[in-house]
Amino acid sequence: RGFCFGAAHTSYLRRAIKTLWLALEEMELMFIPVQPTWRLNEKHYGTLQGLNKAETAAKYGDEQVKLWRRGFGVAPPALDPSDARHPSHDAKYNDLDAALIPSTESLSDTIQRIMPYWDANILPSMKKHDHVIVTAHGNSLRGIVRHLKNLTNEQILEFNIPTGVPYVFEFDDNLTLLKDYFLLDEDELQRRQAEVASQGKASK
Repeated sequence: RGFCFGAAHTSYLRRAIKTLWLALEEMELMFIPVQPTWRLNEKHYGTLQGLNKAETAAKYGDEQVKLWRRGFGVAPPALDPSDARHPSHDAKYNDLDAALIPSTESLSDTIQRIMPYWDANILPSMKKHDHVIVTAHGNSLRGIVRHLKNLTNEQILEFNIPTGVPYVFEFDDNLTLLKDYFLLDEDELQRRQAEVASQGKASK
């Protein structure tokens, strides 16, 4: 569609960074400014971090895992700071105030983490450039979508963002949202969204 991005924002996590690299390389835009931030990281899953989703669902039940994964105000059990999986042991966060490093997060927590960055960094970037690209993760992007589309807590719980599919938001000159759409045909989009919805369910 001829997008020519003037700036990019991504998380501290490898998969989002690599996705951005691939996109910018394909568009020959490796020279644009890229701002990584921990605030765009995926939601922290506490003691579920790194565990197999289907096995976790078999142990705790599909509905409980769905609430932990995507429920608005429900966080999984917190990870003990002494656990090797805790982000405080990751060099990426050496310069981050220890009080900001999560041990677990709900979607509400994730949104509260993201929105200061949206207001202070992404919005000014959008005012400066005609096109801005953000590569992040299912729940961190879900938080942005909830804000932009003014969705309820219940609506965002059922909103599925397929992995690796560009999601376009168009704004007017006052940065009021005009329309949003995925760059994928409707049948394939529904199939991919159904795949996302089924993630984390126990194997039958």
